[in-house]
Amino acid sequence: MRILLLDKNHPLITEQLSAKNFSLEEDFYSSYEEVLKKIEHYDGIIIRSRIPLDQNFLENAKNLKFIARVGAGMENIDIPTAQKLGIQLINSPEGNRDSVAEHVLGMLLLIMNRLIIASNEVKNGIWLREENRGDELLGKTVGLIGYGNMGKATAKRLSGFGCNVIFHDILPDLSDEFAQQVSLEELKEKAEVLSLHIPLTKETQYLINHHFINDMKNDFYFVNTARGKNVETKSLVEALKTGKVKGACLDVLEYEKSSFENLDTSSEKNKENADLQYLLHSEKAIVTPHIAGWTHQSKEKLAQYIVDKICNSFS
Repeated sequence: MRILLLDKNHPLITEQLSAKNFSLEEDFYSSYEEVLKKIEHYDGIIIRSRIPLDQNFLENAKNLKFIARVGAGMENIDIPTAQKLGIQLINSPEGNRDSVAEHVLGMLLLIMNRLIIASNEVKNGIWLREENRGDELLGKTVGLIGYGNMGKATAKRLSGFGCNVIFHDILPDLSDEFAQQVSLEELKEKAEVLSLHIPLTKETQYLINHHFINDMKNDFYFVNTARGKNVETKSLVEALKTGKVKGACLDVLEYEKSSFENLDTSSEKNKENADLQYLLHSEKAIVTPHIAGWTHQSKEKLAQYIVDKICNSFS
């Protein structure tokens, strides 16, 4: 089988698949149009997010048997067209679930205990104790939306901090020793911390909006390590200003490029976007550059899961 690698990943992918007699070609720089001209010659593609695999692309991939995404989300693939054409879709959410869960916990501890603020103050000669009194996770009810690989790993860690973890998911009967499944209405009634672990779909785009936030009974901390467009930024910023959202931990932003490689600063609208500027400068928000799933360990694990799944299906 001929496999085209369109993004840089851990070298074990090339090493192990080559050892299994797959024929691999790396192309990390060609444009969508350039790849389109040659895609009919390949049986498989391994990607991250650089090139969108839309209907036009897939219909030109005459011999394509699988698409493997090194990561969890599949929104850059036209899934209905791939399924119609019989193309197998492979991803590896198991590979970075632990790093995402630790990132969630790390951001919560930072913002609830004002660690970045206090550290910066001390470094600038300011010594404030009462003003930097923290807020404990112990005893808080944490609501997760989505209980797949990321949600379960996050719940496991939060339970170790003495949190009452509840979650909502579209699939039934997922409760386990770490978290209890509830309706969305019950989650809104009880949660003091809200964390997203969902894909980006038509149903989940801008799920967290003005109405959702107002439906939350408690003032709450908010964490998003899922996708930026799961959240309507304008509504989140309004809630931060009023105190309804006590603090926001954002690893993803609505204004990211589709490749996730940077903010879309080419847009004048984003350069002047007051909501984005608020998040970037507010002490009530922690913003990281889409790295929750990016650790040294997850890079290797993501790749290994992809290799194992390809070999199990096509060796």
